[in-house]
Amino acid sequence: MTIKEITDLIEAFAPLALQESYDNSGLIVGRPDDQVHKALLAVDVTDEVMDEAESEGCDIIITHHPIIFHPLKRFNSANQVERCVERAIRRGIALYACHTNLDSTAEGMSWRLATMLGVKTLEVLQPTAAGEQSGFGVVGEIEEPMPTEEFMHHLMEVTGAEVVRHSDIATPTVSRVAVCTGSGAFLIGEARKAGADIYVTADLKYNDFMAPDGALTVADIGHFESEYCAIEILFDILSKNFLTFAVRKSECSRNPINYLTK
Repeated sequence: MTIKEITDLIEAFAPLALQESYDNSGLIVGRPDDQVHKALLAVDVTDEVMDEAESEGCDIIITHHPIIFHPLKRFNSANQVERCVERAIRRGIALYACHTNLDSTAEGMSWRLATMLGVKTLEVLQPTAAGEQSGFGVVGEIEEPMPTEEFMHHLMEVTGAEVVRHSDIATPTVSRVAVCTGSGAFLIGEARKAGADIYVTADLKYNDFMAPDGALTVADIGHFESEYCAIEILFDILSKNFLTFAVRKSECSRNPINYLTK
């Protein structure tokens, strides 16, 4: 199977035209007409993921985050990015990323995480010009109101988050939930306008926890934990359409952040 056959399928779901201007989604290493036989799905390209691809015979790695965001001036293995790109070229392993286009496409990242949390009747928080169903973040309802702290424990159970950083609890129960995977501080205002009781996202800074001003609870579950669902989305796209093409979910894709608690 050619790389182009695979990327055409992914891009039919998450068109590259939806990616943000700063992004670098698409084919990073490899040529569209190269033949590939087995894909490895991960959040990031790392040394460990490269090890796994080689040991499992995967000749294409498909990730959420692009390994290259800025131009590379040299390849001398000085850091992980240079090492992995050079290694991929030497080993004939293609690298492809589906990033902000997967974030903003209809039924993309935030849709998937919200559905995993049991949030229904979803609406986009910040639609794009591409259509009503594309955009960043979603908001919807859970079937039965849940105590706010219980809902945050539910968050941890569903996402595997080891910790949830949250603002003061604004309401004793949660029924309306807003979600934005990845760095979502820019949508706190939209979550307030949408009448959410809690806003689930990641990468919040100190002042972001004061921004809701008692109007809603904001909960930061961590960037990796909020975006691990990218692997599930990509797996569904490929496995349901290419029945004879091998797809593996990485066992080495992990959160680079570690936590020390009392």
